[in-house]
Amino acid sequence: MENKEKEKEKEHRHESQFVDPTMEVPHHFKCPISMEVMKDPVTISTGVTYERKNIEKWLFTYKKQLCPATMQSLQTFDLTPNNTLKRLIGSWQEQQSKTPYSQSPSLKHDELISLMTRMESTPFKVSSLKKLRAVIENGDDQVKVDLIHSGGIDVLSQIVVQILVENSDNFSTFRACEEALGVLYHLPLSDDEGSIELLSKPECTKSIATMLQHGSAEARMHAVMIFRNISRVEYYNWDWIVQEQGIDLFKSLLELLSDAICAKASSSALDVLIEILGASKNSRLKALEAGAICVLIELLPESNRSKCEKILLLIKLLCETADGRLALVDHSLGIAAVSKMILRVSDVATKIGIKILWLICSVHPKDKVIEDMLMFGAVKKLIGLLHIGGRSSSSKDKALKILKLHGDSWRQYPCSPSELRDYLKLKSNS
Repeated sequence: MENKEKEKEKEHRHESQFVDPTMEVPHHFKCPISMEVMKDPVTISTGVTYERKNIEKWLFTYKKQLCPATMQSLQTFDLTPNNTLKRLIGSWQEQQSKTPYSQSPSLKHDELISLMTRMESTPFKVSSLKKLRAVIENGDDQVKVDLIHSGGIDVLSQIVVQILVENSDNFSTFRACEEALGVLYHLPLSDDEGSIELLSKPECTKSIATMLQHGSAEARMHAVMIFRNISRVEYYNWDWIVQEQGIDLFKSLLELLSDAICAKASSSALDVLIEILGASKNSRLKALEAGAICVLIELLPESNRSKCEKILLLIKLLCETADGRLALVDHSLGIAAVSKMILRVSDVATKIGIKILWLICSVHPKDKVIEDMLMFGAVKKLIGLLHIGGRSSSSKDKALKILKLHGDSWRQYPCSPSELRDYLKLKSNS
């Protein structure tokens, strides 16, 4: 019986390899979290169906109590297998595997113009947007470039801002905005073409921020990816949107950052946060109100090198404020998490980690800070840094200053490193 199941699964994988990649996948066959075709669909209490492994991670690993697609509170966490949908997906995949592969022809220019004209003239935009999105997703680069050169960004941005003009509770308007973001996500947005300039206008940015907070899981991913493109423009000023959206903007970005299911959304949220917090100290205070330090400290231990370096950079930016330093030292694992990354991840992580320790212990630190740095190995890391060649001289200078400031205090502890005593003894004799 078990061998039959394995053979069946192997056959299913074999068939799926020959599905035409240009064929549009029915929307209800995709998991709303990963946007991939479901293999084991289950339905939750809100009536929405998800891939089992994705919704289990959402509910039981990350302890979420809301439906990812609708953001409704869940009364029960029961998962009901959707066998009907599973059979439909299987039948669809089997049918596609039997269809000879053929590349869909690029949409002609006049057809593209006709589609955009129809979107502008009708209040029922969702179906046209879905068709356009399918063309963009499955078409070649020329279709995307043609859409941009034909004024597509302007048309799509006007649809996006409609949620501000009309009642945001209007479901049709909301869905049209989500679909428009889906199209924009797949386009090669560039400031050279003026695309970013159109999307970075206040009313458009405000609409994207609204979708970031209230859209579906897919729409939130598209919104943060577009924000990342906007953040790469040097002249963009985030101050007004931070003032307009307040801590809700940061709560949404931090939630996406914590999302281990969608790596793209998490990575984009991290880049956007770096750009915003690097621009002004006022934004850092808003991020602290949203609980940024707690989120960053919890994510740090399991992060890869690149993500670790970026998280440490965010912590450093926050610690450049008094409230940020207080939040870090008050977190039970704050100093421990930062200290662990020094001399462990990369030269960049070490350099930023030393800067963080310097910030928190150079401005009248509490006794708890001094004790935590000793207990969690920060002092040993500082001494070790001084004996390793090839490191940043600025990091060594800061390590030396920290040891001079608090070496006498650490020496009072019986568990202080012997190297510290020898080091201070040599200094006193010189």
